[in-house]
Amino acid sequence: MPRRFALIATIVLFIISLSTTTAGATPAIIGGEKASLAQHPYAVYLVDSHGTQFCGGVIVSRTAVATAAHCAAEVPTAELSVVAGREDKRSQDGIVRAVSTAWQHPNYRTPQQGSDIAVLTVRGSLPYRPADLARDPGRYPAGTNATVLGWGRTADGGDRSDYLRQATVPIADDSACHTAYPEYSAPAMLCAGYPHGGIDACKGDSGGPLMVGDAVVGIVSYGDGCGKPGKPGMYTRVTSFADDIAAHSGPS
Repeated sequence: MPRRFALIATIVLFIISLSTTTAGATPAIIGGEKASLAQHPYAVYLVDSHGTQFCGGVIVSRTAVATAAHCAAEVPTAELSVVAGREDKRSQDGIVRAVSTAWQHPNYRTPQQGSDIAVLTVRGSLPYRPADLARDPGRYPAGTNATVLGWGRTADGGDRSDYLRQATVPIADDSACHTAYPEYSAPAMLCAGYPHGGIDACKGDSGGPLMVGDAVVGIVSYGDGCGKPGKPGMYTRVTSFADDIAAHSGPS
C-alpha cells in the first residue's frame, strides 16, 4: 500500500534458528545509524505550516530541492517550507526557506504509477552543496550499494528520528523489484534493499535521496511496510528524470 515512504532504517530482530550443534539462538539487530550533514549537506526535510516534518528532499541547485511528487501534493505550496542545514530537528541550526513554486511531473498520478518526482523552488538561496544528478544508468547496476537518508521512523510504526539517519542498501535487479511489486516499471523506478529485509526507508523519509557517492540515484517513493523480507524500498529512478529536474532547478 502507498506510504509517505520514508527512512531509515527500520530495526528488525532476526532470530537464527537453533541448530543441533549450537547452544541457542542468536539475535541480530539490523538498521541504520546517525548521519552527518558535513558528509551529506544536500539532505533537507520538508515541514508544513505548523513546522511538522513530513517528508525529505535533496538540494539540487542554489534555489531548488528535488522531492517526491506525492510529498509536494501533500501540503499546499503556500504552507510548505524546506529546512536545510539542520541535522537535529530539535535545534535551530541551519535555515528555513518558504517554497515559492512546486513543479510536479505532469505524468504523476500515484506513486505506484511512477513519475513520482517534484522540484521545489525556494524563496532565497540554499547555501549548501547540492547533490549531483545521476544520469548514466550503466554506472549503477544491481548490487551497487547506495545510501538512503532521512528523518523518518526508525521502526515500522515507531517514532520518527530527531536526527538525520542513513542506511546502506543494495540496488536490486529488475526481476526482484517486479516480483515484489507487480506494478514495477524499470524506466521510472528502481528498488533497493536486502532479500531478508531489516534495512529500509520508512514513513517520513519519502522524497529523501538515495545516494551513490554524491550522486542522487533515487528519490524515496513508496513500499510495503518498512524493512519487510522480500519487499525492498521503491524509489523514483533519477537517471530517467535528471533532465526534467535540471530544467526546473534554475542555476546550479
